[in-house]
Amino acid sequence: MTTSQSPRQTTTTRLETRTLQVDGATLTYDIRGDLGEAHPDRPVLVLAGSPMDAQGFATLATFFADRPVVTYDPRGVERSVRTDGASESTPDLHASDLHQLIEALDVGAVDLFASSGGAVNGLALVATHPDQVRTYVAHEPPLAEVLPDREHVLAACSDITQTYQRSGMGRAMAKFIALVGRKGLLTASYVDEPAPDPTAFGLPTDDDGSRDDALLGQNLRTCTGYQPDFAALAAASTRIVIAAGQESDGEIAARAAAVVAQRLGTEIAVFPSNHGGFLGGEYGMTGDPDGFAAALRQVLATH
Repeated sequence: MTTSQSPRQTTTTRLETRTLQVDGATLTYDIRGDLGEAHPDRPVLVLAGSPMDAQGFATLATFFADRPVVTYDPRGVERSVRTDGASESTPDLHASDLHQLIEALDVGAVDLFASSGGAVNGLALVATHPDQVRTYVAHEPPLAEVLPDREHVLAACSDITQTYQRSGMGRAMAKFIALVGRKGLLTASYVDEPAPDPTAFGLPTDDDGSRDDALLGQNLRTCTGYQPDFAALAAASTRIVIAAGQESDGEIAARAAAVVAQRLGTEIAVFPSNHGGFLGGEYGMTGDPDGFAAALRQVLATH
């Protein structure tokens, strides 16, 4: 993919934080720029992750200073507090939250970029409310349910969930990191392989007793096991672009992205870097935010 230079913002822009009451949660979201300055060719850009919070898009947002950018914390993550007492969130529930957030913006159809679990939630949104999204870029949705080795991937995810409930975050997260970085098809023997050492990833071995982790407790099982409504997506007025990182080839999320693109009859868009290619130091990780933003800008401009 040929990319064009993105106009990265070098000065501080106006940032407004708002909250939105939805059923079972209070969502917190940030608006960069003035919503009133959105243009039909450059609508409001919503950046969504899950369970990643708004902070993860801090760098990427600076490359879109020519339009308003909205980021948010999904329910149960950082500033978006759950009030329903539920232990899990489904993609359909997150999609409902996104639907209400976009409705609250009152700007008409938006462009949406969503990554990882957020990409799954975005597919659920577009299947039910395509009128709200002009162009949707779904980056590496970890949809284990669509993979040829789905049984083994879902078994590995179930093992991670069980490890979390039994032994806590450190040992479960080590298994998660090993799984998402695994290249190629999984076999039935994967779950019987020796468990990775949490200390190799800088993770604790002790169990602090908490069981409310946004990834391991709230979203992993429901996200990876989600089955998109491909008929609704194919019929949607939204332009849907499925993307994966160049360095992610063979990994679960990239393999799932390729299957989704094939099911929708489209070519997958290859973005620079990896699963976190847009990161510019957030969470101590850096991808290729310059190249990633240029690729995203080109995709959004080709409407």
